[in-house]
Amino acid sequence: MTEQVLESGTKEIRFRQAIATALADEMRADKSVMIFGEDVAVAEGPFKTSEGLLQEFGPLRVRDTPISEMAFTGAAVGAAIMGMRPVVEIMFMEFLGVALDQLVTEAAKMRYLSNGMLSVPMVVRASCGSGLGFGSQHSQTLENWVSATPGLKVITPSDAQSAYSLLRAAIQDPDPVMFLETRVLYADRGPVDTSLKMEIGKARVLRTGKDITLVSMGQMVKVCHEAIKISGIDAELIDLATIVPWDRQTVLESVKKTGRLVVVEEAPFSGGWGSEILAATTSKLFSSLKAAPFRITTPDVPVPYSGTLEARYIPTAQDIARQLTESLKNGLTPKQWWEIEGLSS
Repeated sequence: MTEQVLESGTKEIRFRQAIATALADEMRADKSVMIFGEDVAVAEGPFKTSEGLLQEFGPLRVRDTPISEMAFTGAAVGAAIMGMRPVVEIMFMEFLGVALDQLVTEAAKMRYLSNGMLSVPMVVRASCGSGLGFGSQHSQTLENWVSATPGLKVITPSDAQSAYSLLRAAIQDPDPVMFLETRVLYADRGPVDTSLKMEIGKARVLRTGKDITLVSMGQMVKVCHEAIKISGIDAELIDLATIVPWDRQTVLESVKKTGRLVVVEEAPFSGGWGSEILAATTSKLFSSLKAAPFRITTPDVPVPYSGTLEARYIPTAQDIARQLTESLKNGLTPKQWWEIEGLSS
């Protein structure tokens, strides 16, 4: 694992290396932490997110599993109840479909059903998202599969630092956590301070501004940074990071200051997580709003396999900049790109 040590003492490493480093640091700190998954041991993970772990911690704590997500997720639930802290790796988020019962019906409900006598301190990690040409069956984000499940926390980091710090927080949490890793970010480099702690449920204000509040997470955070530069708008950028529970206080305080809200999602328009943000903001701050909040999303179509179409599918910095500019200019909700091009009624 190559890394660059910066003057401040932080390390410049890739997003995927931040994941592996967080896993290693937690396994060193707590002998109850173990890893289950397909190809996580000998192959060091399909995306090299468990690099070096088998060599250091051995096959009892770093376990390759059969291709049976239901079986090894269920095994993790049992191990967690018995005092271990298992981390399950789901190669692609879509593969969680065959194991949802173990996560949302068993793990997420165990504390409630046992009247607090049992807890399930487990983490389910899954790669997700578009941008690498994996096609419609391997490129969805699917936060809405798990975000409406009481008892389950849901996290999506946006850079190497949040990947490291939030994964450690997730492993230390006494209840089950769904940890969604945006696959296109695995190769991105960034500074990581291993002493920096982050709280689950606490958003990061990455840029302060007075004109408009921009809320995003995952790979869209980087795209929003570029959109702000293109537009020249003094936007406040918030990396939500935790979808459940989301940081209402930080978002509402920002919108109360700017009077405007835009949520940018790498998810289809229907059923996106941003709808909850808009609903709560409109309900709480209706009289303070200068314009109607709106969302910038992907269209309600499968993720295309073609590289050209896939790049068109997700929100681009140029289109986000267009919509921000139009909103500030006339106070109206801009049309999505597919509406402008006549691809949707």
